[in-house]
Amino acid sequence: MAAKSLSVASFKPDLRSARGTRIQRGLAIRFLRVLTLILLDIIAVTLAWKLAVFYGTPLESPWTYKSSFLLLTLTVEIGMIASKGLYHAGIRRRNYLGLINAISLSEVLLLLIAFLYEPNHYISRSTFLLFWFLSVALICTERLIFDFTTKLLRKQGAIRYPVFLITDAQERESDIRLIEQENCYIIQGISDSSCLDRCNRDATLEYLREQGIVEAFVSWNAIKNRLYVCWHFHTAGITLRILPTHSAIRHPKSELWMIGEVPCMTIPAPIITGSDFWVKRCFDLCCSIILLIILSPVYLLIALLIKLGSPGPVFFKQDRIGLHCKKFKIWKFRTMVVNAEKLQATLEAKNEIKDGVLFKVKDDPRITRVGKLLRRYSLDELPQLFNVLLGQMSLVGPRPLPVRDVERFQTAHFIRQEVLPGITGLWQVSGRSNIENFEDAVKLDIAYIENWSLWLDLKILLQTIQVVLQKTGAY
Repeated sequence: MAAKSLSVASFKPDLRSARGTRIQRGLAIRFLRVLTLILLDIIAVTLAWKLAVFYGTPLESPWTYKSSFLLLTLTVEIGMIASKGLYHAGIRRRNYLGLINAISLSEVLLLLIAFLYEPNHYISRSTFLLFWFLSVALICTERLIFDFTTKLLRKQGAIRYPVFLITDAQERESDIRLIEQENCYIIQGISDSSCLDRCNRDATLEYLREQGIVEAFVSWNAIKNRLYVCWHFHTAGITLRILPTHSAIRHPKSELWMIGEVPCMTIPAPIITGSDFWVKRCFDLCCSIILLIILSPVYLLIALLIKLGSPGPVFFKQDRIGLHCKKFKIWKFRTMVVNAEKLQATLEAKNEIKDGVLFKVKDDPRITRVGKLLRRYSLDELPQLFNVLLGQMSLVGPRPLPVRDVERFQTAHFIRQEVLPGITGLWQVSGRSNIENFEDAVKLDIAYIENWSLWLDLKILLQTIQVVLQKTGAY
């Protein structure tokens, strides 16, 4: 069972890393839609300004003849509309009340700018009120025409996004009807939840990439027990839409999105897939190199103490299970007697982890005097910076476990092997050795994977320093 569990392809990347850098699918048509709306709004605002100046009460002012002031007016109005999210797709761009509010706020802001710049030389009151009214009327009219034209083209089969539906048979018809309400999608394929299973998901993602799928709709029942799969869609540049359910549970990376009047979750695809993960890797490499240089005197001192404290090598190398269950040698400063691994079998009865997956014993008799000091301040982990440098580990991630522990995994536990292991992680800053049940540790690892961001890594690193200095749960 162990050999079968551990035999996987070594070339597979970290779960969060894209297989080749690519632009978000469907971005070109979204960009074209936003650019078209901005251009139409610019034309509407310019026309409103010209008409207001022509029909309003004349007033000698640089605002009426200098093009730079018209450019400022356009910038304020378009910027305010954009800040309210009124260039987004779907119901948000058709939010006419929001448009009126945005235009009104921009007019008030222009009044404030004019007063601060030159109180006596803004446009007349009639010109201002005409510009306000005409801006609202022309922008709303232009949006209505844009929406009417878009719907007309979509009825002819144009400007539609190719999508894929993953749902179980009993929900299929209702989900199809829900997607068709939006009238902007072409359903190019349908599958049940088994296509997201561990053995099928790579083939599923490859098929979606080959078909040019822009968005994938997945029912909540099909994904609720495998939310980590969201990373596969994320790194493929495919926007994931989670169809509504009566459950109030939401994935941490999801946003509320509307299909017609029905709210559902969506996990948006990034503009450039995998970019945040490669920033993480660059950060790991830079930090590991800098720390190795700065801490080199500490390495020499620890090596000397280990040599004086007990016979044996300075470093301890052990087989650990890393990314996609691939074995690698983890480096640590030796904190135990030389034959510690052979003695472990005699101590299994004293294991403090209740389900027996991990092995932890307080006051382990195999630990040397110097080893106790190193473990108390986690100094024994410092050589793992070499593992980070070699790309076998990251600064932050689920801890790599020995072969003995991974052989006792249940199927659900293997998700933690989908990302690079780390020197520290959410598990370590949430209790370290005080955790008595491996399931609790796995829940923390899964929470880390689902919520991962560069900011979360930074917070864990800062918390690790605090935990180490306080010696919380270390033995």
